[in-house]
Amino acid sequence: MHPEREPGTPPVGHLEQALHAARALVLADLVARGVAEADVVSLVEDSVSHRRWWVEQWPEGAGFLAGLVAQDVQDALLERYGRWPLCPVCRSGDPHALEIEPELGPDPHWVCHKAGVKVAAVGGLGEADPS
Repeated sequence: MHPEREPGTPPVGHLEQALHAARALVLADLVARGVAEADVVSLVEDSVSHRRWWVEQWPEGAGFLAGLVAQDVQDALLERYGRWPLCPVCRSGDPHALEIEPELGPDPHWVCHKAGVKVAAVGGLGEADPS
């Protein structure tokens, strides 16, 4: 017997679609920055697995998944390899990583806090390289 869904919560299919979309956006950013090696893709899968439980507990958070998965992968990469993604805007000074804004919200973007600019939407780093 399946428990009834709370009124206003998205169906499970919607949650899976949101997880797949978050995975695709983060993978696109990893590919754009040339770091989509098998061990790094495993970090994405680990995050998606963890966030699957999280969004099942809080279905209203489905719109926040892309930013959360991106942050999870960024944190895991920092622990293993170093900062990612490096800011493509600031050409001088110490290299620094972009940050996600909003930290918990819809429509997440990679932001350079040093320059105070939005660099790209999550999933759009391939289009953000200044020429």
